[in-house]
Amino acid sequence: MPLRHFTKQIMWDKICRWQRRVFSTVTRTLSNEDGVEFLPKIPHFTHTPAPYNGPSAFHLSKRRKQYLPTFIDTFYTHPLNLVEGKMQYVYDENGRRYLDAFGGIATVLCGHCHPYVVEAIVNQTRLLQHTTVLYLNHAVVDFAEALAAKMPGELKVVVFTNSGTEANELALMMARLYTGYHDVISIRNGYHGNATSTMGVTAQFFYKFNVVQTGVHHVLNPDPYRGVFGLDGEKYANDVQEVINYGTCGHVAGIVAEAIQGVGGVIELAPGYLPAVYSIIKKAGGLFIADEVQSGFGRTGSHFWGFEAHGILPDIVTMAKGIGNGAPIGAVVTTPEIAKVLKYACFFSTFGGNPVSTAAGLAVLNVIEKDKLQQNAHVVGSYLKDRLKSLMEKHEIIGDVRGRGMLLGVDLVKDRQLKTPAKDENLHILEQMKDMGVLVGKGGFYGNVLRITPPLCFTKEDADFLVDVMDYTMSKM
Repeated sequence: MPLRHFTKQIMWDKICRWQRRVFSTVTRTLSNEDGVEFLPKIPHFTHTPAPYNGPSAFHLSKRRKQYLPTFIDTFYTHPLNLVEGKMQYVYDENGRRYLDAFGGIATVLCGHCHPYVVEAIVNQTRLLQHTTVLYLNHAVVDFAEALAAKMPGELKVVVFTNSGTEANELALMMARLYTGYHDVISIRNGYHGNATSTMGVTAQFFYKFNVVQTGVHHVLNPDPYRGVFGLDGEKYANDVQEVINYGTCGHVAGIVAEAIQGVGGVIELAPGYLPAVYSIIKKAGGLFIADEVQSGFGRTGSHFWGFEAHGILPDIVTMAKGIGNGAPIGAVVTTPEIAKVLKYACFFSTFGGNPVSTAAGLAVLNVIEKDKLQQNAHVVGSYLKDRLKSLMEKHEIIGDVRGRGMLLGVDLVKDRQLKTPAKDENLHILEQMKDMGVLVGKGGFYGNVLRITPPLCFTKEDADFLVDVMDYTMSKM
């Protein structure tokens, strides 16, 4: 492109951005039979975003398609170009503020750019950015020690990875090495990552490529809403025993399970299921792997770890996402006895235990404690869930409201009796809520579930705004 044309394009982008910024702050109204109706108003927040002079969403979309063909589409018909974040809010290129009720897929735990976490990251970056665990460094050891202190029982050995996928991949290998068995049990509708082994235990076809995935047996999903046995967890557990009896040698390496299925649509497992399955797996010589990538670190409110609500003690716990508030880090925590299997060969991760990421992780733990984020997730999350449930009386499209704390799902249906998934309607609601200033996610096997996983600093005023926007959007459909 000639320089003069490029300069003109930049000037035009700036003019359009200024117009959008001005008009996006004007209170929009809608006339109806009763007079003038004001749209729900976003709560007051004292932060002014920095001026943005970068490329527009339109030009970024074109470049992304050319250079970053991830084959995962962006949300919305007109993708958002998010350029700044502060606590539970994010800002687009025009300076417009949005309530972030998705939190980077349950990742931003403390809040966007929490000052304490940012300070820890900046300070460590200035001192030492990377060494690998071949050298001693207190940042890695400090976080490992603090993390182990949050774990029950003998879960005291920490191995750092870069992501949840890597954590689950390592956990599966450790279970197979420790038990001497290869077969693994996984729950249908679960999601555990996109590497070879984790893709095997993931049980939704659209996340699985046509590559060799051996030794995995998927059992009935103990889904209280759509499952064949409703709330009867023990009946679902019987299927695990039958799969072991008829599909394996009678012994398994273990089972991997989320306490609440996140990607699968925020599904809480039927009561009594995990304790019954725990007993079955132990009799078959296997280990229990708790995938806490989304449900860990106080997000459920009632407990620090999701598995604690089921009264079981896992052999291996995997975690990521909220562990670093956005910094790339994951971890496997297990017992000293199980951890010994890593001595069979040389296990090593170049970036696992990076000083900057572990400094962020320790800061996150401190903020959870200092800001009482778990308690806030319980109080505000319960309030939000009750308000969402109240919408069911008004909107037939809501089939179910579920989850705990700040891990909630709204299941949308075309027919409550038939529970027919309302996928297209979900996309419409997502789009309209975005236009009104609220960002939520989507999930579930049918793509019909609104996923609400905000930063744990969410307030009741934020919850009211979210529900009011959802109510307004559904009323206008």
